[in-house]
Formats: sequence, C-alpha cells, structure tokens
Amino acid sequence: MNNLDPTDLKILLALIRDPRIQVGELGDSLGVARNTAQTRVKRLIRSGVLSHSGREVDLEAVGYDVVAFVTIEVSHRELDGVVAGLRTIAQVLEVHEISGRGDVWCRVVATDTHSLQAALRQVLRIRGVIRTETVLALHTHIPYRTEPLISGLSKAAGG
Repeated sequence: MNNLDPTDLKILLALIRDPRIQVGELGDSLGVARNTAQTRVKRLIRSGVLSHSGREVDLEAVGYDVVAFVTIEVSHRELDGVVAGLRTIAQVLEVHEISGRGDVWCRVVATDTHSLQAALRQVLRIRGVIRTETVLALHTHIPYRTEPLISGLSKAAGG
C-alpha cells in the first residue's frame, strides 16, 4: 500500500468528486499552493495511484487488492431496502439488479480476506438478504473501458 498522507487523500477525494477540477482550484480548495497540488498529482500518477489521465484511482495501488463479485438473493419486498443497505457499505463499488440466478449483483473490494469477510457479514445482516454467493477475481485481463464503443460509433457516424 502506498503511504498516502492526508493531503494526498484530500486530492484523491477532490478528483473523485470533481474530475474536471483545475489544478489551481484544487490547490485553493485544499489550502495549498498550485505548484504543491500539481506536484502531488504528478507523484500520485507516477506511483500508479492515479491513472495517467490523473482522474481515476487505482484501488489496488492504495491497498484494495481483493475484488469479489457477490450475487445476492433478496426477498423481493425488501429490494429497495437491500439496495439502500448496500449503499452504506463503503467497500461496495457498484450494485446491479440482475436476471437469472440471484437478484442483485455487486462488486466489492477489500484489503485482505478478513476485510472481505467483514464486508460480506455486513451484507448478510441487511434485512431482506436471503443468501449470497461470492466469487473472487484473480486477475483483470480487460479493465472497464468505453473507448472501443465510442470508436465504433465514431466510425459509423463517418468520423
């Protein structure tokens, strides 16, 4: 895990909350000089915490290197409450209502298996959760991407 100090963490939060923030605004919002903010962002990019665009956080680089996909069976009357409960668990990155086996699918990250177990116990305590099935990700071969889709639309539009 990288050694992120409070200023680094504030920078990451600011970039997550407003990816289009300018470096000068970033410095002002944190109460640091523009050059300090710029140097910190560059260091975060070099260390791999931020992507080269400087706007996306690599969770593995900050210690969340366990990724799990959790399928949840839910009492249908409780679906909204389950989703609200999942929203309160910081380690839950995304939630989707699905068809097929299970009712809800979510991606969960953790720093280790003990942290994952704690998050899964939180999920199981949510009223309306009947059971869960968890699958661990071993390696990401293709990360989330949109470029091929937009490229295809551009070509179809004659661009």
